Amino acid sequence: LGWAPRPGLPPGAAAAALLVSGPDGEMLWLDVAHRPGQAPRVRLMGWYLLPPCKQRWHTCAAFLPQGGLLVCGDRRGSLLLFPCSSSLEWAAESSGGADGGTDPGGEDSGSGSEPSRLLCKGALPLETPLSVLFGLHGKTGVTSVTCHGDYIYSTGRDGCYRQLRLRGQQLEVLRKHRPCKGLQWIEELRFAPDGDLLVLGFHADNFVVWSSRTGENLHCIPCGGGHRSWSYCSSPSAEAFAFIKCGDVMLYRCEAEPREQQVLLASLHGREMACVRRLGAVEVPGHAALNIFVTGSEDTTACVLALSEGSRAAVPLARLSDHISSVRALALAGPAGPRDEGFGDEGLSALLFSAGGRAQIECYRLLCSRDPASESAVACQVIHVASHRLDEHWERKKNRHKLVKMDPETRYMSLSVVPGTSTEQLPMPWKFLAAACSDGSVRVFGLLEATQKLVLVAESFHHQRCVLKVEAFLHMRAGGERHLLCSAATDGSVAFWDITGAVADAADALCREEGEMQLLALGAPLLTIMAHSCGVNSLHVHETPEGRYLVASGSDDGSIHLCLLEVALGGGEAVAGTCLRVLERVARPCAHAAHVTGIRVLRPDLLLSASVDQRLTLWHRGPGGLDTLSTTFFHVPDLAELDCWEVAEAGRELQYYCVLCGQGLEML
Repeated sequence: LGWAPRPGLPPGAAAAALLVSGPDGEMLWLDVAHRPGQAPRVRLMGWYLLPPCKQRWHTCAAFLPQGGLLVCGDRRGSLLLFPCSSSLEWAAESSGGADGGTDPGGEDSGSGSEPSRLLCKGALPLETPLSVLFGLHGKTGVTSVTCHGDYIYSTGRDGCYRQLRLRGQQLEVLRKHRPCKGLQWIEELRFAPDGDLLVLGFHADNFVVWSSRTGENLHCIPCGGGHRSWSYCSSPSAEAFAFIKCGDVMLYRCEAEPREQQVLLASLHGREMACVRRLGAVEVPGHAALNIFVTGSEDTTACVLALSEGSRAAVPLARLSDHISSVRALALAGPAGPRDEGFGDEGLSALLFSAGGRAQIECYRLLCSRDPASESAVACQVIHVASHRLDEHWERKKNRHKLVKMDPETRYMSLSVVPGTSTEQLPMPWKFLAAACSDGSVRVFGLLEATQKLVLVAESFHHQRCVLKVEAFLHMRAGGERHLLCSAATDGSVAFWDITGAVADAADALCREEGEMQLLALGAPLLTIMAHSCGVNSLHVHETPEGRYLVASGSDDGSIHLCLLEVALGGGEAVAGTCLRVLERVARPCAHAAHVTGIRVLRPDLLLSASVDQRLTLWHRGPGGLDTLSTTFFHVPDLAELDCWEVAEAGRELQYYCVLCGQGLEML
């Protein structure tokens, strides 16, 4: 048995929907109405059939505000969508007849005290699900379904709640949330008036109320844990929790106490940040331009945040918690892909790739638009697109008992989206992603957003040691188009690859193969340069107006290296007819007093570097090498990465901005 608010009526009305699961997966919708001094009246409104499974009964249900649809969760962990428009129409037509003196089922009522008037279920069509998300919450069942705004939220005993939306008559999962570690039994979600999302559930032997905004327990009630019959109510003055234990009804009640702790500055992450990327800027009337950033941290989460130059406040817009280990690398592809329905031109749309420990990559579609009603004046919708883990990839391999299993502790150190692959030249709009890996490999992945597939397509173990950085760039000239890749390792070497053939072969194979494709080899690099004496912590490639490439790198030893490359096509017997020539090399030993963890070529004659010594240095590239122009001290300790962009304002000079992350975040 389960209750749900009747569609079209406010909560607390003298009528509700009672959903009853019976044998053979049948579920009945009974409309129950009651008035003071009268016995309840019951009418059969719907007859539904749950999909076959071992435990075939529903656990929760809700009517969608769009009307005509019922979503419910079952004991198997599945979400089901049923039509109910015909039942609603019947209810409207027969509302007058239900008050008559005869039972619609055909039996005479006999007296005015008949408490229930039922329809024979044979008079109603047996409805089957329009959409099924089988086992969405695992085998432990769905605990609640809630509708809020334009979204559907479901909770389960798998430690996650999910955000969904309705497209046509199909349920689509947008993203998965894991509130906190150890909270495996999530029972319910409640949306507070101040915009906070409260997660109710059982953590060990305690009932907890978790705040998604502050990331902490608001209430923790020792109750023994895992109660199936319970109720919770809170108000500004008190809170109450009731539950049944060993046949006894227990009540916990306490008065609200003033909070002695005041948060002066909310944190963005629980541990240091490892990477940052700027998504873009959103113009909001009445506000200064809001810069949208994505940060990744050692606390296993990525955060989408808005940073206002006017208020200097960083407001989190969304938190991504799908990673099981640290988030060490981010990459953006955008403004990408077709915009979603209802997404205006004033917003931002991009694909976000995040990667880190346990050889895990996650891909999301980010949609940011102005929202004057919210605290940050910006709303961010996150859609989870695809994910990939090397150990899961290995488990799906045929004859894997003949192979050496990959190292499950492999970490992705750096990501770079291969530009220029989503073109009409390819049969399908595949995007390709290059990754630097701690196991000594450079890997290339292919993503097809329409089918939510992220596939490993090629790899090379040329470096034979941890690869720290990777950068992909596109060479386009009259002689042809080439996809080039630059990788750097812990021995100070920088290798250059031509991956044009691998990308084309992978696109063809992915279009032909329905299952797993044969892994391709990247081959040997075109050129390898020993740029440093130890690990390369920062790398950037910049194309000059003449079609040449400036490759800048920074190392653990505090040095900076800069080389100028020229790409020649069809002249020689190199791989795919591509030849790289080094025209100029510049080295600046001891440019910083510590690791150089961020570097950017702003112009062919202008270079920016940042180091753990907390100095941001601007360099001029001239005939005599690199000369210092200025040095600025920043306030972020243990700098991990920087990102740069340029802003051209009317009537003003071109300005360069940069954001730095580490033990904090700073924009200059």
